Amino acid sequence: MSNSLKTVLLMALMMGLILFLGDVLGGERGLLLAFFISLLMNFGMYWFSSKIVLMSYRAKEVNETDAPRLYSIVRRLSTQAQLPMPKVFIIPGEASNAFATGRNPANAAVAATEGILQTLSDDELEGVIAHELAHIRHRDILIATLVASMAGTITFVARMAMYASMFGGGNRDRDDSSPLGQFLLIILAPIAAMLIQFAVSRSREFAADEGGAQISQRPLSLANALRKLERASERLPMVNAGTATAHMFIVNPLFGGGVTKLFSTHPPIVERIARLEHIAMSGPR
Repeated sequence: MSNSLKTVLLMALMMGLILFLGDVLGGERGLLLAFFISLLMNFGMYWFSSKIVLMSYRAKEVNETDAPRLYSIVRRLSTQAQLPMPKVFIIPGEASNAFATGRNPANAAVAATEGILQTLSDDELEGVIAHELAHIRHRDILIATLVASMAGTITFVARMAMYASMFGGGNRDRDDSSPLGQFLLIILAPIAAMLIQFAVSRSREFAADEGGAQISQRPLSLANALRKLERASERLPMVNAGTATAHMFIVNPLFGGGVTKLFSTHPPIVERIARLEHIAMSGPR
């Protein structure tokens, strides 16, 4: 399935969910209001979701003077990948992570935390940036950003539904409106958001690892970077990261076990490293 088709399906799914919530909570009036809200949201998600994500992490755009090491790596690898030079951002904080976002390669951005710049060597940082450029080249950065917006919106609306039920909200005049239906909606909506992330993200990480190895020609550098980033994430998770955007990062910024692993947006690091080591042993393609 092409990413263009995935984008259309995600937007259609978003509209359907909002319409469903509007109907459950407000009947015909709620359905009409939800229709206009969904149109505005789809428009906003397509054009502004990447900016919203960057703003949510207080990312600051930098140039070659501000961050010569990072900027030069992004520029060199972009040339090797035959991609337009993306905008470069730095996220404040000691956590070690990075992600790419944007509508398309011509409007892309790469963001790295202050922590990752201190944690990784130049070769390892090149591996990480090459991974993010592979996301851009595969044109799946829009999908990732849309999913982040969708997951956040679904969770927000579910909370609004919970508050409406608690304080007597909803459409009491409807015969088919039931507390059980609203309760299920409140419980299932956040789970649906996590499942959307789970379905979209995990296979793309393997593809981006392979694509990054091809761009940098250093699969073992990326493998070493992933080892360091996993340890760093265990030691210092990103305190300002949310489940809605966790799938965008190169490693999961939220560390946890048990049930958390069932909804992990990333494949196990050990599997990713094993694939990269196999690529290194197989030689250049």
